Amino acid sequence: MMPARQRPTLEQVAARAGVSRATVSRVVNGSPTVEEAMAERVRAAVDELGYVPNPAARALMTRRADAVTLVAAEATSRVFGDPFFAAVARGASQELARSGLHMVLSMVQTDEDLDRLAGFLRGGHVDGALVISEHGDHDVVGLVEGCGITVVAGGRPVAEHPGVGHVDHDNVEGGRLAARHLLGSGRRCIATVAGPQDMTAGTDRLAGFREALGEAFDEELVEIGDFTTTGGALATSVLLQRRPDVDGLFVANDLMALGALTALRDAGRSVPGDVGVIGFDDADVAAVAAPPLTTVRQRTETQGRLMAQLLLQRLGRPVPDPLPELAAVEASGSVVLGVELVVRDSA
Repeated sequence: MMPARQRPTLEQVAARAGVSRATVSRVVNGSPTVEEAMAERVRAAVDELGYVPNPAARALMTRRADAVTLVAAEATSRVFGDPFFAAVARGASQELARSGLHMVLSMVQTDEDLDRLAGFLRGGHVDGALVISEHGDHDVVGLVEGCGITVVAGGRPVAEHPGVGHVDHDNVEGGRLAARHLLGSGRRCIATVAGPQDMTAGTDRLAGFREALGEAFDEELVEIGDFTTTGGALATSVLLQRRPDVDGLFVANDLMALGALTALRDAGRSVPGDVGVIGFDDADVAAVAAPPLTTVRQRTETQGRLMAQLLLQRLGRPVPDPLPELAAVEASGSVVLGVELVVRDSA
């Protein structure tokens, strides 16, 4: 068996370039204090030998880990099964990669998970954190901030943290748009499968729906779901048992709306003939649902990009091609992205 090739050392680069070890270290870490001709010799030696800096040593030298963690306060099954998380992660990771940072995914649900996250953060493994899908029982943003880590939240945090920036969608307006459309199409017994009420997205969408319905709002026509397909089907079945006369349904995300379509079909109700259904997200699955789903569109990938750009800005890192909304974030510390109703066949 051939022996494994040893990784070139800083000393070998220094010998090849004819300079000191300290000079090589300064060049590798981007210091402007080295004369250009000497720096060129070092860079040439690095290329010739294939030298790669030791990440741990570099982190100690620069006090930067060149990594960011995306913290999702959800179970693994939800994170990998919900298109919302995929879109946020895609947008954030693209922006971080363009600035030379890695993204590490962290999932937390229990107190033990939070303890492990705190140990990881205090270990200096990341420069910053992005937090999504907070629930009221765990102040994840507060924990991250308490570890001395710069943090940006996706959605309004469950607890107030004046120094923390966040990027959200206008969930209240989204609820209003859905209610107005159902009313405008002649529906009179309008129900909702709301999102979890320990999440700001869940409470805000329900608040907008309630506001727009006005006197037509009925607490008996509200059932709380968990943002999963199974949860949406179960909540819809409960609503139909309680109020068989439901003819309009706003479901607080598209995955639950898919479950609602199944439950309605199983109950012998046609969509949109008997019941008009509106979702929220405009995930890819909405356009191929049966029937194609009318839904409130949010710009989830843009949300992820803006979260990463705001974090980069707060870390003092360059932001290549900043989005126009970043200027608004600079002024207020947060930004609320607009939403729109996409009308298809379900309502």
